[in-house]
Amino acid sequence: MCNMRNMEKTIFCALAALLVLFSASCDKFLDTKPDQKLAVPQSLEDLQALLDDYTNRTMESAAGEISSGEYTVSDANLASLSSSSAFDRRMYQWDGDNLFEQGSSLGDWGRYYTTIYTCNTVLENLENIERGISNAAQYDQIRGRAFFWRAQKLFQASLIWCSAYDQRTAAKQLGLPIRLGTDFNEVSVRSDMQQTYRQILEDAESCIRLLPEQVSHPVQPGRCAGYMLLSRIHLYMGNYERSFLYADSALSIKNDLMDYSALNSSPTYPIARYNQEVIYQSAIGAPQILSISRANIVEEITGSYADGDLRKVLYFVRNTDGTYGFRGNYIGSAGLFMGYATDELYLLRAESAARTDRLSVALQDINALLSTRWKKVNGISTYQPIEEIDADALLAFILSERRKSLLFRGLRWYDLKRLNRDGANITLRRTIAGQEYALAANDLRYALPIPEDVIRISDMEQNPR
Repeated sequence: MCNMRNMEKTIFCALAALLVLFSASCDKFLDTKPDQKLAVPQSLEDLQALLDDYTNRTMESAAGEISSGEYTVSDANLASLSSSSAFDRRMYQWDGDNLFEQGSSLGDWGRYYTTIYTCNTVLENLENIERGISNAAQYDQIRGRAFFWRAQKLFQASLIWCSAYDQRTAAKQLGLPIRLGTDFNEVSVRSDMQQTYRQILEDAESCIRLLPEQVSHPVQPGRCAGYMLLSRIHLYMGNYERSFLYADSALSIKNDLMDYSALNSSPTYPIARYNQEVIYQSAIGAPQILSISRANIVEEITGSYADGDLRKVLYFVRNTDGTYGFRGNYIGSAGLFMGYATDELYLLRAESAARTDRLSVALQDINALLSTRWKKVNGISTYQPIEEIDADALLAFILSERRKSLLFRGLRWYDLKRLNRDGANITLRRTIAGQEYALAANDLRYALPIPEDVIRISDMEQNPR
């Protein structure tokens, strides 16, 4: 077995070049190449160790959440942000450039492509290990996780740095650089969105054939997470039949829902980490601008919960100035949950069902979810189930409940992009120091700029403004 410390040094040296991400002009960054004499992963245990860096694997970008319109920040709170949050402020007011910290391998772009590189390393080295009866389960699980994380990170990156996927124009839309190997000398170019999503789907479909149904901990993706990833992807693409089928498959594995009436609202963060709804755990450490005391949830949301709806009690804390901060994340702390949970899964199937004329399934799912979110009297939920509603009204209701249930999970940016693509015409507005800022539906700024140093070194095409 190789020396793990040496192997980690090898990976670190290789990943140090990732910020310039695979460029045609990266010679100066490749002057110091990884020492080929350093150890290379040779066993399944070595490859498993590479994937077991859950801190990086399960860390997501806050860019979409900062850019979305679910909150406002007062001028005083904006002024109190530290200098390290200057990029977050620019993102908050929808500036068109310099939104990501430069020169840091720990930035969002570097973090996502570091994981992709690690997955490529694992998949390449698995080809040198014989799969047999004794190691088949471990071999398949490692391979499945590598496919899952490569698909998941590429999909998440597309939500930040690409415009909304549109099947009518996907072959002409700017996609992402697709890296399937570990050769730094390979020139990187941006693929189109059709190619990007073909690769995302291929990897996601591969993972569900390999991942086990049950995992020992939710930081490890299992088959349910793979099905849910595919449901999310197809919902975003507008493939509602496939989104429904994958959500249905995921719910056949895990369909637990918490009873919100059994939760204690007294703690600062009343919903526990790794609770029974969590399928796959990922998160962000909440940046200053999204902290519970700075990010004031818009009244359009806080005023939308009816009496008896416990989401308002559990999700929000009232500030001294009468505004509300968000506390209802699924990690029991100040960070924000960005993972997969069954409440979203019910909403995925409900929306897909409503869009594919399965109204009875959609009604069943939305009623099942909401009945667990309301106050109980004598052990019976006070939620009044919806029984009769036309298709358009049901879809609108599901979308409203999706927004109210999945607040601050990194999903609103995803929803704004797909809904505006389909004609929702949602414009975001913020007022800062007396000046109004707006982000119109389908604005080019929905594709955030790729970090400028990556563009400068790689000579890849930047997103238009």
